[in-house]
Amino acid sequence: MKVCFICVEIFAWGKYGGFGRATRLIGRELAKRGIEVFAVVPRQKNQKPIEYLDGITVFSFPKYLPWTSRKLLKKTNADIFHSEEPSLGTYLALKDMPKSKHLITFRDPRNFDDWKMEFDLPSLNKIQVLSNYLYENNFLVKKAIRRIDNLFCTSNFLISKVKNMYSLDKNPSFLPTPVAIKRNIKKSSKPTVCFLARLDRRKRPEIFFNLAKKFPEVNFITMGKSRDNSWNNFLQKKYSQIPNLEIKGFIDQFSSDKHSIILERSWIMVNTATRESLPNSFLEAAAHKCAILSAVDPDGFASKFGYHVKDNDFAKGFDFLLSEQKWQEKGQQGYKYVKNNFELNLAIDKHINLYNEILKSNNSRQNNKALI
Repeated sequence: MKVCFICVEIFAWGKYGGFGRATRLIGRELAKRGIEVFAVVPRQKNQKPIEYLDGITVFSFPKYLPWTSRKLLKKTNADIFHSEEPSLGTYLALKDMPKSKHLITFRDPRNFDDWKMEFDLPSLNKIQVLSNYLYENNFLVKKAIRRIDNLFCTSNFLISKVKNMYSLDKNPSFLPTPVAIKRNIKKSSKPTVCFLARLDRRKRPEIFFNLAKKFPEVNFITMGKSRDNSWNNFLQKKYSQIPNLEIKGFIDQFSSDKHSIILERSWIMVNTATRESLPNSFLEAAAHKCAILSAVDPDGFASKFGYHVKDNDFAKGFDFLLSEQKWQEKGQQGYKYVKNNFELNLAIDKHINLYNEILKSNNSRQNNKALI
């Protein structure tokens, strides 16, 4: 079996996001199980046209020449093209390789309001957001979505959102993002909380840093950096002198266990973003028995496994979780939920079983000319 992932990144060569992290992890685990895995992604700085990463053959194309990905998609000759979030690459693969099977996993589908928020608070700049919008949300992508073989979402609340956004006849199915479950967890003896996300404006890391000032008896640890170096330097200069705050910067979880060690020590993982789907950080934190303190509540994750901040009063939620060891109870509940639904081998087995079922299916796509 040959599987080709289509994604905007793959968590390497300077581009580190949730889509890429999931794509690389799934691809690595499939390769371990004897599946031939490819990925086709926009080329990053210092990335060669062909790279080999964790058993994955990674083809890349110039960011501003997306049509050149066509020859790369054909070169893979994949049985299955799996888009981790739709893009122009999804359309091109469906158009040029109609005899293959085509899947999409929606990880963070963005409607008009979501894109406006991205534009108002860009990770890098407004041109970058506009470029992303044109590549990921043009009319060809929307046409492909309605013609794809199988559609999936990584969280349940996204199912109705995707169906409404693209006027689908039926609901996409749920497909879990795999996460490694930490065993024999030993929490820090001192209250410790962490922040696991890019330090971009939309993520509002200042809230986390200011919490450190309010709770000097608690250790605060951040993992991540901003794509905007000037903004990142501003945050470092303004907040690095807080004595109980550690700003670790970016930690590559594929080459170091520091990421897991910090989550294991932490009692609470704080998410201050204005908008999220079900981020990998929630799953990873729960897999280390961290309670979740968050202003967003996808699938009721924060409500059930921590504290949902409804009024921007993170300090109130912080007090709630620290009182009477509530963080411990919530963390244990989240751990059990993730273990039963997202555990790495369980999720990878679901991917493989899904691929086998799709390849055995005789269902054929109708009216391929509609994609021309």
